[in-house]
Amino acid sequence: MEDVLNAIPHRPPFLFVDKIVELTETKIKTTKEISPEEPFFKGHYPGNPIMPGVLICESIFQTGAILLSNIISDISDGTPVLTRISNAKFKNIVRPGATLEIEAEVVEKVSNAFFLKGKASVEGKTAVTVEFAVSLVKSEI
Repeated sequence: MEDVLNAIPHRPPFLFVDKIVELTETKIKTTKEISPEEPFFKGHYPGNPIMPGVLICESIFQTGAILLSNIISDISDGTPVLTRISNAKFKNIVRPGATLEIEAEVVEKVSNAFFLKGKASVEGKTAVTVEFAVSLVKSEI
């Protein structure tokens, strides 16, 4: 968990990555234990709790951000900010108690933009696939 916290600024309750499983120059695998106590389960289909698809996507985006933090050697180049989401496909439901297995991969870099693709699965069954882009934005602080 410390590696995750050192790589990205996200913190609970808006942190959707627990552990880095594998990391290369262009790919990363992470996991997130989906606790039945997650606050979003109280209102997202009470009695039939389902993890919101947008939060599954967020876990993929955060995994991509961890990857980029390892690629970008000089953080003064800017902060990676999500600029595009495309081809999101929701294939299976994620329920409380699941372990989300998350992957992200850099497909291309153009100037200050990175194009990635990602996937989240549970027990080998794909829940979500998505393509996304981030651009480095200069900090105003």
